[in-house]
Amino acid sequence: MFNTTAWNRLRYTAYAPFYDAIVARIFRKPRRIALGQVDWEPSMRVLLVGAGTGLDLPFLPHDIELHATDLAPAMVKRTAKRAEALRRDVECRVMDAEALNYPDEYFDAVIMHLIIAVMPNPQRGLAEAQRVLKPGGQLCIMDKFQPDEQPAGAGRRLLNQLTSALATDITRQAQPLLSEAGFIIRHDEPVLMNGLFRALLAAKPALSNR
Repeated sequence: MFNTTAWNRLRYTAYAPFYDAIVARIFRKPRRIALGQVDWEPSMRVLLVGAGTGLDLPFLPHDIELHATDLAPAMVKRTAKRAEALRRDVECRVMDAEALNYPDEYFDAVIMHLIIAVMPNPQRGLAEAQRVLKPGGQLCIMDKFQPDEQPAGAGRRLLNQLTSALATDITRQAQPLLSEAGFIIRHDEPVLMNGLFRALLAAKPALSNR
């Protein structure tokens, strides 16, 4: 009930000054693993959704066209500052992941790290990622997920009411969400906390040859 767009903007604005101190070191290796699964090519147009403070930037190739968005203006400012420090040309914009202001089939790759578990409506966010991806485009995900073969029990769902308000949803399952959005999972690798956090690479189906 607390997981709304307005609440997320408010709390991540509050988290911004402390965000790096909390998550930078913990997720450094998982970020590298997730981004290492992408089939990078020069001049790719890439969208970083829920960019936070830009902690993915050091692990991204320099020969790509990079766009970064976040719901909280305070986070976008920190991403822009990090990009400047790294001498990266990044277009940084305040934007809701569930309502992306980009044309259809605009990007070659979309990166969604630590955002699917916090979106009010992950189905809508993944549908938007699918919309802005070109046919055959790649979706790079790193997040926490409930095991695909084991739906959350009553106790976990009860605890989730608290964790969703403060930090993150702990009941979401990767495979059902991605399949429903029309993605094909290519890689799925546990990266932290005995598989609670996973790095996945999915693809939007290419156009059929007719």
